[in-house]
Amino acid sequence: MNVFDIIGPVMIGPSSSHTAGAVRLGRVVNKLMDGEMPKKVEITLSGSFAQTYKGHGTDRALLAGIMGYHSYSPEIRDALEIAHSRGIEYVFRKENIKDAHPNTALIKYELADGTEGIMQGASVGGGNILVNRINGMNVEFNGDNNTLLVMHDDKPGVIASVTNVMHFKYAELNISNFHLSREAKGGKAIMTIEIDSLPPDSLIEDIREQENVTNALLIRRL
Repeated sequence: MNVFDIIGPVMIGPSSSHTAGAVRLGRVVNKLMDGEMPKKVEITLSGSFAQTYKGHGTDRALLAGIMGYHSYSPEIRDALEIAHSRGIEYVFRKENIKDAHPNTALIKYELADGTEGIMQGASVGGGNILVNRINGMNVEFNGDNNTLLVMHDDKPGVIASVTNVMHFKYAELNISNFHLSREAKGGKAIMTIEIDSLPPDSLIEDIREQENVTNALLIRRL
């Protein structure tokens, strides 16, 4: 149990699920973009998110998180205007996403260099979230732990090379959870590695240098 379960998050807005949780979902996208600002954002809302997003400020909260703000940031109130002033093109759509949690957002983004990505996650109550898809692949993490996302080609030895780097060069790090997802055998894959402590920046660079690794990102505890 964490403090969110007892008193809820420090936040701007009327609802922990529709505002604080939405900001945290947006912040995951901010981390996936490695802190860059997107050129375009398309946000699909499902369930109660779709029904009440304007009244509860979910649209502002998601955009604020995407731009790197926190659930307690006063800028949430003006997030639509701030995004517009930064030249971010955004659109909100409503759609029933099959088998999704009622408070689900599907966020597609495009950077200035043409890089694209997509994340699906849900606000599950009390400001807590669950991210379940990234770039079309199944993942499962909630942002409560420092999380490494390692994008790679599904080739023999990739998992061993990444975990060996962590073991031999960063022995003080403890893996608390590991999940692997892949499009198909031999195709694109993603490792989700949750760790107990914050790793040094050099870990990401060392992982990126491993053969068949296409990218690695650290999502710090949200």
